[in-house]
Amino acid sequence: MNRIENQVAIVTGGTKGIGKAIASSLLEQRVKVVICARNKADVDRCVGELAAKAEGRIAGTVCDVGNLEQVRGLVAFAVERFGGIDILVNNAAVGLFASVSDITPEQWRQVIDTNLTGVFYCCHAAIPQLKKRGGGYIINISSLAGKNPLKGGSAYNASKFGLNGFSEAIMQDLRYDNIRVSYVMPGSVNTRFGQHEVSSDSSWKLAPEDVAQVVVGLLQHDPRCLPSAVEMRPSKPKK
Repeated sequence: MNRIENQVAIVTGGTKGIGKAIASSLLEQRVKVVICARNKADVDRCVGELAAKAEGRIAGTVCDVGNLEQVRGLVAFAVERFGGIDILVNNAAVGLFASVSDITPEQWRQVIDTNLTGVFYCCHAAIPQLKKRGGGYIINISSLAGKNPLKGGSAYNASKFGLNGFSEAIMQDLRYDNIRVSYVMPGSVNTRFGQHEVSSDSSWKLAPEDVAQVVVGLLQHDPRCLPSAVEMRPSKPKK
């Protein structure tokens, strides 16, 4: 098992849902974690909630991943706070769903800028820091919508199909720099993403902690092994 304690991780969109579960699970493995989100109040709240288990290993900052300068600031913040970066988890995402005739150009740009361009920005800014540490791991949180088109999903499908292809390409770019790249494709997850509500009626869905467990497992794999793509789906979806 690859030991990850004392490594430094950035988790984008880390204040709620899947991102918060990933941050929490990494803290349990004694990883130093930097989370970000667009809303300062959300960042401050989440850092406060995770502080009890963190022992000084949690920090947060405001960052819109669709803004290159803010992404550069996020990476600089992590390096200044914890001395470097070993792990990048690209989790921040926007889910806007409408017919292609109804979705606005502004909504299209918001989805693509966050879900795809934002991942490029984060990778582009973080990779030099990973190389300075002799390698690391990039994990992109995609979706089964990255391979299964859905009605009303023109923007979201495009972003996640693109993310999957991007992930596979940079995996080949970076493998000999000792930087592993994986992407995780969850199906339905019981979160508030995409205007859904967390409820007991949705208990058949994956839990955020299920995705976090997969992320930790990937990081702990022996470096000789690269599970480059992981599909996750509820065991018993509604009939």
